[in-house]
Amino acid sequence: MTWLLALILLPVVGAVVVAGMKNNDKLATATALIVSLVELALIIPLWANYSPSGARIQEASTMDWIPTFGIHISFGVDGIALIMIAVIALLIPIVIGGVGRFDKLPAGRSAGGYLSLILLQQATTIAVFAATDVFLFYVLFEIMLIPMYFLIGGYGGPNRQYAAVKFFLYSFLGGLIMLASAIGAYSLSVDKYGKGTFDWATLVTVVRDAPTSTQIWLFLGFFLAFAIKAPLVPFHTWLPDAAGQAPIGVAVLVVGVLDKVGTFGFLRYLIPMFPAASKQLAPLVLVLAVVGVIYGSILAAGQTDMKRFIAYVSIAHFGFIALGIFSFNEQAMVGSVSYMLNHSLATGMLIVVVGLVIMRGGSSRISDYGGMGKVTPLLGGMLLIAGLSTLSLPGTNSFISEFLVLLGSFTTQPVYTIIATVGMVLAAVYVLWLYQRVMQGPVRGDALMETVVHSTSVEGGGERRAGGVGGGPGTALAPELGAKKAIKDLGGKEIALLVPLVVLIIGLGFYPKPILDTITPSVQATLSSVTAQGGK
Repeated sequence: MTWLLALILLPVVGAVVVAGMKNNDKLATATALIVSLVELALIIPLWANYSPSGARIQEASTMDWIPTFGIHISFGVDGIALIMIAVIALLIPIVIGGVGRFDKLPAGRSAGGYLSLILLQQATTIAVFAATDVFLFYVLFEIMLIPMYFLIGGYGGPNRQYAAVKFFLYSFLGGLIMLASAIGAYSLSVDKYGKGTFDWATLVTVVRDAPTSTQIWLFLGFFLAFAIKAPLVPFHTWLPDAAGQAPIGVAVLVVGVLDKVGTFGFLRYLIPMFPAASKQLAPLVLVLAVVGVIYGSILAAGQTDMKRFIAYVSIAHFGFIALGIFSFNEQAMVGSVSYMLNHSLATGMLIVVVGLVIMRGGSSRISDYGGMGKVTPLLGGMLLIAGLSTLSLPGTNSFISEFLVLLGSFTTQPVYTIIATVGMVLAAVYVLWLYQRVMQGPVRGDALMETVVHSTSVEGGGERRAGGVGGGPGTALAPELGAKKAIKDLGGKEIALLVPLVVLIIGLGFYPKPILDTITPSVQATLSSVTAQGGK
């Protein structure tokens, strides 16, 4: 058994075990955490065995599934899949460790049920990134929606059912359209070989030689599924609702991991399989990308809820990623792939810190906070680090990604790149605005101050105020903010959850070479398909 298969199967086994611990939350949490840490440890040999200069797909394993239709259970990784699998393995222990710290489960819900779904989500998402059979990819693409649907719908906020159904229907519909295109690609293999197959490597060689008109129709089916998942504007509307209603740990997975399946699909399926169509339809994707950068940035600046703020920030960032991918420049595409990793780290940390803020203040509304940094300086510092990484400050991990995207994209798409740079300015505005509102100035806001209601006399009698509660004739109620609430700064266990992210944000900011070396050969292989098949 390869290390990759172990990474897929271990969380499944862990989910089954944890699901049976519904009456013991501490044991369930400890067991899930151990499983996730073992999973993280398994990344080390997987990464060590991977050779950037080796074959495009490594750690490959295949077995027949439905041989009549050329369908296999086959897995393997390239450099792009490897870094995404690694970031999933890193984020899951943080999500599990956050139960009771930045996540509070609804009354009547057990940690065992919640954590078993988290582990299932990990297994299915890793399998999606590792699948090398197109039909298997489709099946896993749809299956991974199920645990996320129950995580949002069962453990989220007041509008969780609406958000969960919207998330599921958007992605499920996109997947069905992708299946139609996959069947079209399968039929091309039948025409060429007399026997069909869904093997990714074989379909790449078959479909990229098809007429451009055929490629375009098949491209559109895959593109719609990936554009919804990414999400690109105007297919994005599920994300603010899902992230806004999901528990903090689930929001980390939605914004930090699941949406990367879309951009991964661009790189693994769209460009290698449909190079001529990708080149011809690139202007359409680039328009959607820059619209997403500006639209997401403007709406982020106007949000009143911290979780929805992060969702719109992510929409803007995915515009940068799509810009780099469809500029068909090596520097830009390397920047986009590294952006996928660095966005997961920066946004993952930002969501976790916001969760810690919400747990202390009891509200996700930005206007309910102010001057919190005076009460919780360590928490304020962590929010600042996450925010600076989000706006791609030099010295943080996101800077090199955004720099490479803009540098490479300007070479081939100067107009779109110039427009996208406006998003950099807006990022500084909305991130610093959030930090200033929540952490700076005098301590204020309902989340941090006790509300005291004073009863005052009114001559000649008067009506009740402050909701008509208490008092009587001749009495007015005057609510005022009283003493500061007793709010604690970060504790040792909370700091331990954040330290790995801080180390990676700063470490990759100054030394991104290991990541760039891992992904560059895979990017070059992706670009070579465009150059060889109609890319000129």
